[in-house]
Amino acid sequence: MNELEQLIGPLSGGSVVTLLVAGFIILVILKGVRIVPQSEQHVVERFGRLRSVLGPGINLIVPFLDRVAHQVSVLERQLPNASQDAITSDNVLVQVETSVFYRILQPERTVYRIRDVDGAIATTVAGIVRAEIGKMELDEVQSNRAQLIGKIKESVEDAVDDWGIEVTRAEILDVNLDQATREAMLQQLNAERARRAQVTEAEGHKRSVELSAEAELYAAQKEAEARRIAADAEAYATEVVAKAIKENGIEAAQYQVALKQVEALNALGNGDGKQTIVLPAQALEAFGDAFKLLKGRA
Repeated sequence: MNELEQLIGPLSGGSVVTLLVAGFIILVILKGVRIVPQSEQHVVERFGRLRSVLGPGINLIVPFLDRVAHQVSVLERQLPNASQDAITSDNVLVQVETSVFYRILQPERTVYRIRDVDGAIATTVAGIVRAEIGKMELDEVQSNRAQLIGKIKESVEDAVDDWGIEVTRAEILDVNLDQATREAMLQQLNAERARRAQVTEAEGHKRSVELSAEAELYAAQKEAEARRIAADAEAYATEVVAKAIKENGIEAAQYQVALKQVEALNALGNGDGKQTIVLPAQALEAFGDAFKLLKGRA
């Protein structure tokens, strides 16, 4: 007591009041000024009722009347990966693993309208996933995953709109099947591969037969065309001879026959000397007739 009296003794009554007022002012400042981080929003209550929502920066509230009841992070959040069973429209049981990302846009709705945000969103997503997969067959679930994700995200956004939440992403991480279904699908896949192989082989054989037939047809056409050309040439030669005979009489025919005989004898005479030369009985006459005709035509 003596030491306390020695410390307080020098202070007058006015000094004590000044200290008390200064302390009260400091307390008021501490209670009335709120600094909110960029990643948060603070919900202020007055006598238990919502008063305001404080954004990032320096904010002023009424000391002793207002209080910060909730400090809500507005950063994007990820729900723990969840797995739920669903049955497709063709009665196949699948296990779907999902992941959802969201963020709080209106903290006043989130804190006063829902108690467990994560649990509520997880339950909502599970129900929507079952409903959407129930409308699709297994093949559609596997092949149209992007479309399914879009539908789930849209449905979740509509469901959580009253909670002041924005669903930023919804992902289907995996779609698993039970062992019996997998084995049945594997058998079906192998059967389909075998069928496709048979179809491909049959189509290849069919194409081979078609190409072979086309080749034979092409060869026949070319052979017929060659025969037609030869026949045309022979007919043309006959026509020329007939025209010569008509114009020059029998002498032209005799001239052609004699000329052929001379050419044949000349070919025999140009041999290597080892062959036998056969002369017709009228060989000399043929030579004579040919020379006469040649002389006469000259």
